[in-house]
Amino acid sequence: MTEPVKKTFPKKEHLSSLLVIDKLFAGGSKSLAVFPLRIVYMPVENAGLPEVSVLISVSKKRFKRAVKRNRVKRQIREAYRKNKSLLTDALEAKGKKLAVAFIWLDDELHASPEVDEKVKKLLQLIAERVG
Repeated sequence: MTEPVKKTFPKKEHLSSLLVIDKLFAGGSKSLAVFPLRIVYMPVENAGLPEVSVLISVSKKRFKRAVKRNRVKRQIREAYRKNKSLLTDALEAKGKKLAVAFIWLDDELHASPEVDEKVKKLLQLIAERVG
């Protein structure tokens, strides 16, 4: 019997390296936008990182109240957790690793199913481009 795939988002998959984050936003990275999200991604060579390291950013300029920023971050994290296999499977097949940043672009809150759909679409687009 095969083991079911665990849909988790452990701490080791969170992008926290300041060097990698600086490289991600300094240039040499690619980005895609599916409103209300933009995703910035870059291949990395670090052997200590998992297949995908993820950063989630919601600007204080968009939402003044931390409650709303945290809600959007939770929605993105949950959507990524449920759909990350779309990207990780493609990367494992190619033996590549990525650093990824999700950036919220809208001033409005969106329903969780809509955020889930947008994250899924972005992950599929990156899997196609990388694979």
